[in-house]
This record gives sequence, C-alpha cells and structure tokens, in this order.
Amino acid sequence: MKTVVSVSQGSAEYDYDLETEFLGQPFRIIRIGTDGDLSRAEAVLESVHSQADAIGLSMVHDHYEVGREQLEHPDTARLEACVPDKPVTTGAGLRGILQEWAVRHTQSELGHFFDNARVVFMNGQAGYRIAKALSEHTENLFFADPYTDFGVPRLLTSLKQLETYTSLTAPIMFHPLAVKSIETVLRTPLYRLGERLVKGSLHHAVSEAHVIVAAIGELEHFTQKELDGKTVITSRVTETSLDWMRSRRVAMVVDYSPWLEGRPVGVNVMEAMISAALSRTPEQLGPDDYLDVIQSLGIEPRILYPNGYRRVNRFAFVIHPLSQQYLTKTPPLDWIANVSPPMVMNLVEKAVAYTPPFIYSKVSGIRSPDGDEVEGWLITVGGTPKEIMAHGPEFTYARLLQAAKLAKKLGAQIMGLGAFTKVVGDAGITVAKRAPLPITTGNSYSASGALWAAHDAMKKIGRVSIGPSGKAAGKAMVVGATGAIGSVCARLLAKAVDEVYLAAPEPAKLLALKESIEQETPGAIVHVAGSAERDLAHMDMIVTATSGAGKRILDIMKVKPGCVITDVARPLDIPAEDVAKRPDVLVIESGEIQLPGEVRMKDIGLPKGIAYACLAETIVLALEARFENFTLGRNIEWEKVREIYKLGLKHGMKLAAISGVNGVFTEEDFERVRVLAASKQDQAEGSSMPA
Repeated sequence: MKTVVSVSQGSAEYDYDLETEFLGQPFRIIRIGTDGDLSRAEAVLESVHSQADAIGLSMVHDHYEVGREQLEHPDTARLEACVPDKPVTTGAGLRGILQEWAVRHTQSELGHFFDNARVVFMNGQAGYRIAKALSEHTENLFFADPYTDFGVPRLLTSLKQLETYTSLTAPIMFHPLAVKSIETVLRTPLYRLGERLVKGSLHHAVSEAHVIVAAIGELEHFTQKELDGKTVITSRVTETSLDWMRSRRVAMVVDYSPWLEGRPVGVNVMEAMISAALSRTPEQLGPDDYLDVIQSLGIEPRILYPNGYRRVNRFAFVIHPLSQQYLTKTPPLDWIANVSPPMVMNLVEKAVAYTPPFIYSKVSGIRSPDGDEVEGWLITVGGTPKEIMAHGPEFTYARLLQAAKLAKKLGAQIMGLGAFTKVVGDAGITVAKRAPLPITTGNSYSASGALWAAHDAMKKIGRVSIGPSGKAAGKAMVVGATGAIGSVCARLLAKAVDEVYLAAPEPAKLLALKESIEQETPGAIVHVAGSAERDLAHMDMIVTATSGAGKRILDIMKVKPGCVITDVARPLDIPAEDVAKRPDVLVIESGEIQLPGEVRMKDIGLPKGIAYACLAETIVLALEARFENFTLGRNIEWEKVREIYKLGLKHGMKLAAISGVNGVFTEEDFERVRVLAASKQDQAEGSSMPA
C-alpha cells in the first residue's frame, strides 16, 4: 500500500486518515493540519517523510508563473527542503489544468456565461490560469493583489497590469527577509486601522462584480448584500461551505477540485497520488499523465447552485428624453426651467444633446418562471427627437457607441436601442457593426406587442366577436403592407382575424405577399388594394406601418365607429390632432409588457414593473442568453417576430397595458369608446331607415 501525506497550514480540525484505491493501487491518505504554524509544519514533515511515498503541501503558496515571471515562494521552498528524498508538491501542475478547464467547461455548458462579466480575483497570481482563460470572454478583469499584499486601495484592471505588478513586487514579496518584514508590518495597530479603511473599497468592488475567484476562506468577511447573485470560482466545496454560500445568496459555484471517496480532496493530494502511483516526481509528470488520470477517474468541474438553479444575465438599454418637457423634470434642469425664459431651455436642449451617456437607472428583480434572472442598466443619451433628427446619423452613432462602451464596462451582454435611437440612419446596422457587444432595436417585439394590444383592445371594446379558436370575426387592414413591419403585421393578422386587407402602392409586391400568406396560413382570406380609401369604412381593425412620415396616411373621419387603429410606424402615421377628432375610435401606439418578478427600476413613464416592448425584447434575449444581433435595420423578419413572442411567453411576459398618444388607456377609456361607437352606430342606422 502506498501512502500520501498532506501537510496543511490549515486547521487540524479537518484532519483525516482514509484508505482507497487509485489507478488500480491501494492507497492510504493522511491529512495533518498545522494551524498556520510553519515551524510545526517543518517538524511534521521531518517525522512523516520516511513513511510517505509522496507528500502534498496544502494551504501554502504555489510557485507561481505569471507572464514571464517564475516566482518561488520562500515559505514553500523552506517546507520542500525538509523532504529532499521524496516527491513533494503543492499540486500546481494539476491545479492549472483544472482551473482553466473549469472556465472552459462552464462557458461551454451554459453558453456565453462569462461574456463581458466583471470578475474580481482575490489573488491574481494564484488565479492567473483562470484569468488567462476568462480573458477570451471578457476584458472586465480586476485583481485585488495590491489590497491583499500591501493594503493599497487599488485594483489592477488587466492581465498586463497584473504581470507588471508581479514583476515589480516579486523581489519584495518573494524574498525571505521581505516576507518577515511584511508579516511584522501586518501585525502593527496602525496597519490594522488602515486595513479596515481599505476593506470598505474592496467590499464595493465585490458588490459590483458578477464573478469572484477566491479561496472559500477569502470570502468570509463579505455579506449577503455583497454576494447575492454572484458566481464564485473556488475549490474544495464541502456541504458546510455550500451552506455558508447559501446563507449569502450566492447564485452559482464552480468547484474545480477533484473528489475522492465522496469528498473533495486537495489538488496537492491528487497530484501526490499520481506521482506515487506512477513513481515519478511532479516535475516528471507530463500532459498525458494528467489527461489519463482525469479521464479514467471521470474528474470534471462541478457547477453548483446553493439555492436551486439561478443564473443572472445582464443587459443595457439606451433611452433619451422624448421632448424638452422631459428635460424640465430632471434636476437640476427643472430649476433652470422654472427661472429661465423658453429661449434658455432651447439652448439647454441643444447642449444636452452633446453630453456623454450616463446611467439613468439600475434594473433588477426580473426573474423568469424557469429561474433565469437578469439585471441591467438604462443608459441615457442626451438628445431629444428634435436634436437627433437635426444632426446627421454619425452624430447619434457616436453617442450610441459611447453608450455601448459604457455598457460593456458595466458587464452588459447585450444592448437595446430605444425610441428614436433605433430609427436613425440604417436603424442599428452600423451601430451593431461597430459596437463591442450585440445590439437589438426591439422592433420585433414592438410589432408583436402592438398587434397583441390591438387584439386585446378589440375584445375589451366588444364590437367584434372572438371565436373559439381566438380569431376575431371581423376585418383588418394593413396600410403599408409591403414594408418590412407591414408585411410582418399582415402575416400575424392573417392568423388572428377572419379577413385581411392589404393596402400599398406596389401591386406586384402585394400579390406576392398575398400568395405567401395564403400558403403560410391555409384558409386565410386576403384582399389587396393600391390604397386604403376604398375599404377603410368597413374595417374593425387597421394597422398603419408606413414610412411616409409627415404625409396623411388615411382619413380618420371615414373610419368605422369602434375601430381599433394600431400605429406601429415610427415616427407615428396618425398625428395627435387627428386622434382627437374621433373619440369613438381607439388609436393604439404600443402594447406595453408586464415583466416577470419583483422589478426595481426608476420611473420611465409607465406603471411599476411595466416596460415598453422594445425594452422587453432586450430583456427576453438576456433571459434566454441569446447574446446576438437580433433585430436590426428596417427589414423586420416575420420569423423573429414570432420567435420573440414565444420566448416572451416562455419567460413570463404578459401584455400589461395599451398606450395611445396620451399615455396608457384606462378601463374608462375603453368604455368611452364602446359607448360612443354604439351611439354613432345607432344614429347611422336610424338615419338610414325609410321615413
């Protein structure tokens, strides 16, 4: 029987003595803790080395390799010198493989998990292999080595900075005399006072992180508030440590340590066993030796969820003030508006358009029924629609790209464009090509949400019956049917209404669209016309989706009482003054979405927990971990409209509100339209009766 002894600088409380089989050979494994006493560890090594075939050193520093620096820690070298005739290892060779594999396994298993994540390393030198692997997926790497080494309140913010820091500090940190001097300083009352001040800023860095790489003992000072929702990459996760993380609301743990006899074992123990089994020193072990052991034992990283499955993804969404009036509600501009003439606010409106993007609100608490969560940021660019349209596209592109850089730094994995930022220039295509993260305009869910709202509004008004299949027994028209949004709306309506009328000044395209819809939806009744005027008065629902901003699209005075008009064009096809002429008609601008979970977000002009459909699209994609350019340009794809609608239902999205030009409609608004429409219909029927 071969014997492996693990001498640990950790507590003797966790000592064990067990027998097992490893690579077909019987083994005895003994752990001896020395409670941080280096002299005691030396004595233990001298007493046990004669009976050991190999020795592992635990809770001591590896001999690190950081960039070009090869660092030999004096304490570790001192312990190794106690056993000159036996294989001795800290497990550095195997640890590096398992650490890197943990990152690659998790990224592959969960898909894009580490994309753009903010990662804090408690010891960058110890986690260098993890950092190298993570750098392929995110640039947001932060290293706390200056805190932990010298009490300096500064994070290193790149691998290059870590490598430079290591080359500069290695002569101090890894010199025997320097180690003693540093230990003396760490015990002084003055340092302890400074340490408490420094810890405050380190706690802030942890609370802003998404992933933390640390030994379990390095996390004990952090609270639930700081660790809630975080992912921890660590080793030797026992049930006790998992319970502790459960109490801190840690979302996920990646454990890269190997297991033996139903318990996690130190990597030093496993490497010592390999060395003993193969009768080779750790220096003689090669990649094939490690690979053979890993595969034969079925060792792989463990992904653990302390409180049940929980994954937190991240998004950003760009907003902007919709008018000068919005600016007057924002401090300190509200004060300026109260004391200044209108001319001054005109200048302010122009000036604000040049301000750099800033965070308007953190968004949290969004949780899908399947356990996925998202958090995000609403990022404001300063231009009102008037200012956006007054400049060339490059003016807005530049600000959106600044917003994208900010979003990436925050850790967002996808960014959505809101309001007028998504209609500028080529509607997101150029921004997506230049941005450092995926972009979506949200127009797919906007089209879906608007029609969802129209169908719901028809049921509320009650002028059209809804059959058992959910189809409305009425007539619907799409004005601008051959355009990108119009053709999508036509396909959706063919599935929701008995008869569909398509209007556009392009006969050949209309015929092709009609043919396509009839093939796609068997039994659909589709009519085509060059303009809306001929059939306008018979429609129960009308969708306007043209690109003719500023032109009169239809004569609202000819519309049937009780008709539901959905204006999905941006800018809007139907001006507010036209809407005011027909109180017996419901003109819908958008369908707003109820987000799942306990949503925390600043006011965006909607009731609590409700979002515009374009924002909801970004959130749905984040929940689904679909970090890709989804909706771009003016040619919205029918398949994506259908897909985002289904994904929204999967993640608990519901139609929450129906909005018009004056905001969200109330039940009183629907009742008003219903009563006025019935009254007008009665008058029309009365006047047509013979005398």
